[in-house]
Amino acid sequence: FSGHFGFSSHMLSDKWQYATQSILENVVAKSVKLADTLVTFARKESNRQSRSLSGQITHWVNIGRAIEQSTAFDYQHIAAVLDGQKSPDDLTLEEQEVWFAQFAEAMVEPSAGEEAFFAARRKLGRGVGLSDAGDLVFEQAVAGQ
Repeated sequence: FSGHFGFSSHMLSDKWQYATQSILENVVAKSVKLADTLVTFARKESNRQSRSLSGQITHWVNIGRAIEQSTAFDYQHIAAVLDGQKSPDDLTLEEQEVWFAQFAEAMVEPSAGEEAFFAARRKLGRGVGLSDAGDLVFEQAVAGQ
């Protein structure tokens, strides 16, 4: 077979190995750590859209990539606002929606700097937040300390 078409069996073997490796790299599942809230939203939406959880997340990733690569939508504007270099007022309505979603997500968890700041305050016995009434809240001592 290989002699009739000008291919050596070695060339075919290399091409087959490359093709199967490429296919397997795209098919093999990868583990990714996702926030519980994202998984919950994706699960709800996947049920509504009749997709698997993996299919829903893949769908959202594809939409995000398309938006970031779109000429009508400039993700660099959003990044500049998230970095504090521009005002949200400079964004289009579509860009503002994406900015707000990313901003709200970033506000859910404290940054490393915020963690360090409040750890230092706890160590010094200073307040670590405000109550609903606006009063300073101090960390309560754990029993046995």
